Amino acid sequence: MHKNQLQEAARRLTEAERDRRPIKPLTQTYDGLDIPAAYAVQRLVIADRVAGGAKARGHKVGLTAGVMREQFGVSEPDYGVLLDDMFLLEGTEIPAGSLLAPRVEPELAFVLDRPLSGPGVTVADVLRATAFVAPSLEIIDSRIQDWEITVYDSIADNASSARVVLGGTATDLGDIDPRLLGVVLRRNGEIAETGATGAALGNPVSAVAWLANKLGEFDVTLEEGAVVLPGSCTRALPVSPGDHVRADFGQIGSVGVVFA
Repeated sequence: MHKNQLQEAARRLTEAERDRRPIKPLTQTYDGLDIPAAYAVQRLVIADRVAGGAKARGHKVGLTAGVMREQFGVSEPDYGVLLDDMFLLEGTEIPAGSLLAPRVEPELAFVLDRPLSGPGVTVADVLRATAFVAPSLEIIDSRIQDWEITVYDSIADNASSARVVLGGTATDLGDIDPRLLGVVLRRNGEIAETGATGAALGNPVSAVAWLANKLGEFDVTLEEGAVVLPGSCTRALPVSPGDHVRADFGQIGSVGVVFA
C-alpha cells in the first residue's frame, strides 16, 4: 500500500469510531493490506489519538487461542494499544450508542512495575516485572461492519480494542498458577461462558513475553505501570443495551460492567 492509502485507511477507521458508522472491510478496498501494512495503519490511528491528547497506558494481545489463529489463518497472535480514555471504573455504565457492536472478554490483566523490552524477553523476565495481576473485562468493538473482519482488518482497527474495566483486587503473581484460574462469565446473572486463564497461549505469562518481543521489532517498550491484557479466557460475548456482565476469577476476585 502507498503512504496515502495507509493514511486514508487510518482516517476512515478514525471517522467510523467518531461517527459511530461502521465501514466495509478494508481488505475489500485495499489489495495490499498485509500484516505490515495493517500495523502501519494501526500506528497512524494511534498517533492521531495521541495527537488529540490520549496517552498510551498499555497493550492487548489478541488471537491467543489456537482455534482463533486457525480460523484467521495466522501462526501468531496480534496486538493493539490501550489508551487512557479506554479505561473505565468498575461499575461504570457504558452509554448506549457509544459503541458499535460491543463484545466482552474476561482477561487476567498484568500490571508491570519495571519495563520489558524485546527481543529476548523470557517468561522469567515477565514474572519478575509483574507488580500484580487483576481480573479485567476487555470490551472489544469493530469499526468494520457486521464484524466481517480478516486478521488484517482487525490489526488495522487496533485489534478491535474499545474499553477496559479493571477489577479492584490485586494479586501477587507468585500466589497463583496463572494457567489454571477458572473463569465464569455471566450476563444478567446467567452463566454465558466458562473458561480458564490458560486459554491465552497456554499461559498468559507467555503471551506477555510474546508481546514484549513483538513490540521490540518496532523499538517499542512495555513501560513501568503498563497494563497488559494477554488474551481472553472465553469466547467473546455479544452484549446489548441493558446487559450487566460480570466475570468471576475465583480466588483473585471478580469484575463487572453495565451497558446502559
